[in-house]
Amino acid sequence: MFASMSNIAQLKSKIAKPDWLKIKLPSGIEFSEVKQNVEQHKLHTICESGKCPNQTECWGAGTATLMILGNVCTRSCMFCSVDTGNPEVVDISEPRRVAESVKLMGLKHVVITSVDRDDLVDGGSKIWAATIRAIRRHNPGVTLETLIPDFKGITENIQRVIEVKPEVVSHNLETVKRLTRQVRIQAKYERSLEVLLMLKNGGIERTKSGIMVGLGETEEELFEAMDDLRNSKVDILTLGQYLQPTKKHLPVVRYVSPAEFDHYKKVALEKGFRYVESGPLVRSSYHAEKHLI
Repeated sequence: MFASMSNIAQLKSKIAKPDWLKIKLPSGIEFSEVKQNVEQHKLHTICESGKCPNQTECWGAGTATLMILGNVCTRSCMFCSVDTGNPEVVDISEPRRVAESVKLMGLKHVVITSVDRDDLVDGGSKIWAATIRAIRRHNPGVTLETLIPDFKGITENIQRVIEVKPEVVSHNLETVKRLTRQVRIQAKYERSLEVLLMLKNGGIERTKSGIMVGLGETEEELFEAMDDLRNSKVDILTLGQYLQPTKKHLPVVRYVSPAEFDHYKKVALEKGFRYVESGPLVRSSYHAEKHLI
């Protein structure tokens, strides 16, 4: 299926959600404990801010993706439900609080992400590095995945993350080249690929990226994006269905069937990715602990 962005803008997104996108309601002791810890320590999670469809499953398993540097993003991507605007002053105590919370929650594998902080000279990279160091200091043996912004492609800022060597470093391409300008307004397709290559060439053992489908991309464009990621030496790929978070965001052009996701996974593995998560509800940190390959 193919649709121009002008046609997408006119859609009302009244397409009925298929049965395979039904989500379970929150329940269980583990879910309640994670929720309590998040609220008690004033943590931000992409699970909540990003309206992730897997929140119930992940929190029910005792895991969460923590979001640092506040919950207000300086960018206004048309797919993301995180608030955009002028962020608060950086909280220098955040690395310690996050590290202590990881210990309290007894996590063995931690996923950290952040909003974009284009208002900061370092893009927030100093807090990123401090948070990773603090988590390791308070939690010996813990493994880490970091889902980082592009830091505007500034080498010095990216290098700060490379130096603390998370086991997995992820940066999402999000969509195909043609749609990038509409989907990720302040981002650049080529810059994201350059960041991913910089991470791999800098010595990061496992690099990772994710793409949403259902925004009007063609299959050929999707496979081209896979090739571009492989050319940037990306090891791990996640493919999931785009879901419109609010009426202000881009509408869903179509819902991709589970069978198509299986096909995409087969193609991606044939292209050389070491690990591929592909399914309607897959998100960047879905089954993240399995990506320590």
